[in-house]
Amino acid sequence: MAQAKRIGILTSGGDCAGLNAVIRAVVFRAVHSYGWEVIGIKRGTLGLMVSPPDAVPLTLDMFHGEVLRMGGTLIGTTNRGNPFDFALADGSRVDRSEEIYAGYRELGLDGLIVVGGDGSFQITRRLEQEGGLNVVCIPKTIDNDVPGTENAVGYITAVNVTTEALDRLQTTAASHSRIMILEVMGRDAGHIALASGVAGGADIILIPEIPFTIDSLARKIEDIDTEWARDFALVVAAEGCTAEDGRRFTIADTDGQARYGGIGHYLADRLSTATGWETRFTILGHVQRGGRPSTTDRVIGAAYGVHAVDLISRGDFSRVVVWQNRQVTDLPLEQVAGVSRNVEIDGPVMRTARGLGISFGDD
Repeated sequence: MAQAKRIGILTSGGDCAGLNAVIRAVVFRAVHSYGWEVIGIKRGTLGLMVSPPDAVPLTLDMFHGEVLRMGGTLIGTTNRGNPFDFALADGSRVDRSEEIYAGYRELGLDGLIVVGGDGSFQITRRLEQEGGLNVVCIPKTIDNDVPGTENAVGYITAVNVTTEALDRLQTTAASHSRIMILEVMGRDAGHIALASGVAGGADIILIPEIPFTIDSLARKIEDIDTEWARDFALVVAAEGCTAEDGRRFTIADTDGQARYGGIGHYLADRLSTATGWETRFTILGHVQRGGRPSTTDRVIGAAYGVHAVDLISRGDFSRVVVWQNRQVTDLPLEQVAGVSRNVEIDGPVMRTARGLGISFGDD
């Protein structure tokens, strides 16, 4: 039995399915196995930037059966507010990292589990270096772009949702003799588009890693018409795709900040003109983040949570829990923070897609 401890957990960045499975596993392992106290920090690092910290004790009786099945995160999250470059209401920017360190000390934490993605890990790495925080990280991102792990929490559920959307669009495409375009998330890595495109029978998959041309896509549509005698097509495109002129498509959100989006509209206009086919597009958006987590995300999330607590029990900090070769292990945070895992152009899923005759708009 390890010495009695008080540990914190926060979820940072965009939400995804499986986060509550992670939180539940952390609480069960820490409380049941070690007799520790677990503090849930609300709204990511924002919960540490107030005094008293915005936090709540997490106890076993809070985790009834439905919590495991819930999407989102019961302690909240944020993908805004870098504490080292925090935007104030007047437009100025300040360093609020000292408030994080103060919140950590005020809570009396012996360790902090950060469940996040690449951006969160970069911030966490700097916080531990400059503030002396004891941290263990767990990867969660539907983009699945954290290096060193086969699956981040939330990815498999997002792929399942996207594949189901393609299944539904196929029937409309066939009924109306249309090109149906599905725009999915994926800023810099096309893992969702690639996996769901293969599983959902897409004719064209567009990912940020491979620039495309409209001429190439039009030739693929012509082949579908002439060689396969089919009058409909499915296209799945990651939001971060690059057009033939090097442009990436962005739109302004409600606070004026630019975010990726618009590739579906662009493709619909250009393909309709280039092919003469009736074309429609659908933006799946945040539907990919929500809903009940898949079995895989629940199992991997639980494994991550247990392993993270065990690392703290050994005093093994500055680690990222990962899934490799069908087992849970961990890597140094310095190897993961600030690094993105893109689609392997010669990887097995890409080779499968090419072997199926799927076009990536690059031939």
